[in-house]
Amino acid sequence: MPTRHVLPTLLGLVVVAVSAVADAQTPAARPARDIHPESRNRLPPLTPGVEGVAAIRLHASGVDVRWNSPLGRQLTELAILTAAREHDQPYEWSLHEMEAVAVGLDPVVIDVVRHQRSVAGLAGKPAIIIEMGREIFGRHALSAPVYANALKILGKTDLIDIVILMANYAATATRLTAFNQQMPPGWKQFLPLPFTPPDDMLPDTRSRLPYVKAPAGPTPGPLYSRGLAPEGTGPGQINRHGSGLKLLEAGVGRRTMALAVLVTSHEHRHAYHWARSEAAARKDGLEAAVIDVVRKDGPVTGLDEKDAAIVQFSRELFRNHTVAPATYQRALKIFGERNLVDLVDLMARAVNDLTLLTAFDQR
Repeated sequence: MPTRHVLPTLLGLVVVAVSAVADAQTPAARPARDIHPESRNRLPPLTPGVEGVAAIRLHASGVDVRWNSPLGRQLTELAILTAAREHDQPYEWSLHEMEAVAVGLDPVVIDVVRHQRSVAGLAGKPAIIIEMGREIFGRHALSAPVYANALKILGKTDLIDIVILMANYAATATRLTAFNQQMPPGWKQFLPLPFTPPDDMLPDTRSRLPYVKAPAGPTPGPLYSRGLAPEGTGPGQINRHGSGLKLLEAGVGRRTMALAVLVTSHEHRHAYHWARSEAAARKDGLEAAVIDVVRKDGPVTGLDEKDAAIVQFSRELFRNHTVAPATYQRALKIFGERNLVDLVDLMARAVNDLTLLTAFDQR
């Protein structure tokens, strides 16, 4: 695997071996004609020495995509709804459905996403945005024909911007689901779910986290540039409980952080991300036996308490799109509220990266 750094011989062998195993398990192993030989993804390199997610982001327009994309608010809200639907995230879906209706998105298009119907009756940009989201999040791979069609219909910059927007809201869905964020009292939930949401939520926040007052800040701007979440709920409220990755490292250590990223990578089946994550995890002291449990979907019964809690929590979060109350309480007891919020944030950041790596087929 080409790299900008000279690694110790042993680590280099680990990366090659891990990559080979991961490639054998994921859709990214298939040959593809649309991969650039230098970037090893679907986009040409712009800056020498920059690779992966950082290189992909260099192709973006730089605008605030949700509010200022030339595609318009109807299509950016459609992209957000698609991400929310594929993650079975009721809070994210419901607030953004209201926003989508407000900006004029056709209810017929919304229902295609809500009920996961065929896009055959749609055309052009709405259809390709829905198709892309379903493949990226549902299959953990974006097929060459759908990518080529998206590139033709949207153009390179808008395509990249839309994927970045979807990635952001996939990460947000991860945080909301982990802490069981439900609708505020009196607000209707519009998304049909394949499970019954857990009932372990507090009455003031309608999530698993207690209320933390918002810090004093600037006066909100115009209505359609404000966040949708009512005070006390949503991703902003969740973030108030965290302290950032530096304090997380002090609280749980790099080995546990590496395990959280590794199991997130495995659940999204991406060879490039797995290879880099496994190499980093070994460097941070994660044992080969634990790595194999993750790689082979092994039982958590043989792991120590902390490792088992992380692996079980992540598997439920990404496979079931819900975390059982007992699983949540176990992790809360082991890590404490602040560290658990920050561990979920770390996993959400990995989801953001994995979305981009999947869409542009990073090898």
